[in-house]
Amino acid sequence: MTDHVHDLASVREATDRLLTAVAKLDNASLSEESHLPGWTRGHILAHLARNADALVNVLEGRPMYESGTARDADIERDAGRPLEEHLADLRDSGARFLATGEPAQDWQRTVELRNGVTDLAANVPFRRLVEVELHHVDLNIGYELDDLSDEFTDREIAFLADRWSGRPDVPPVTLTLLGGEPVGRTGGTEGTPVTLAGSKDELLGWLAGRGLQGAHLAVTAGDHLPELPAL
Repeated sequence: MTDHVHDLASVREATDRLLTAVAKLDNASLSEESHLPGWTRGHILAHLARNADALVNVLEGRPMYESGTARDADIERDAGRPLEEHLADLRDSGARFLATGEPAQDWQRTVELRNGVTDLAANVPFRRLVEVELHHVDLNIGYELDDLSDEFTDREIAFLADRWSGRPDVPPVTLTLLGGEPVGRTGGTEGTPVTLAGSKDELLGWLAGRGLQGAHLAVTAGDHLPELPAL
């Protein structure tokens, strides 16, 4: 069972780590390209702040975003702000999210996210942790996939493997470490089965579309590295 108290503590630690790293940047560096195509570092920071508020909405029973158009407009509006404004917004929005998790509530209730996706309230803190950790990597400021904790990497591999399970556009895929230890399975039931082997961070990179996106994974069964849909 998900431990939301543990995950909220992890969100606090990851947010502090992010704020410390971002504070070392300057205004000019925020307009530079991130690892996400079409987004500067400023876009990522703006998204992270608004995502915190959006997840507060989720936990308080409101729509996550007013609309997809409004979400995108907010990110564009805030992307070009100076560093100090980004830091204050990240700090304040992150604190609002953590404060939402403090009162007693039914963590086993179902909540609605974007595009009709539903989940248990208890899983929302981990979803926030994913946003903070992966987008920290996306900033392209020296925090990489192999810097992520084993606990986080294992859980995110399992989460994303489940996300791509049953997809008709993804063949059956077995995920293993280089020594052959199985990590998980994903994909649908059609097509030639594929077995991929690599380090945990490489497997996560393929599943999440980050880093080298699986380019260094060994295809030990099957004929090619499958291409995953965008997250």
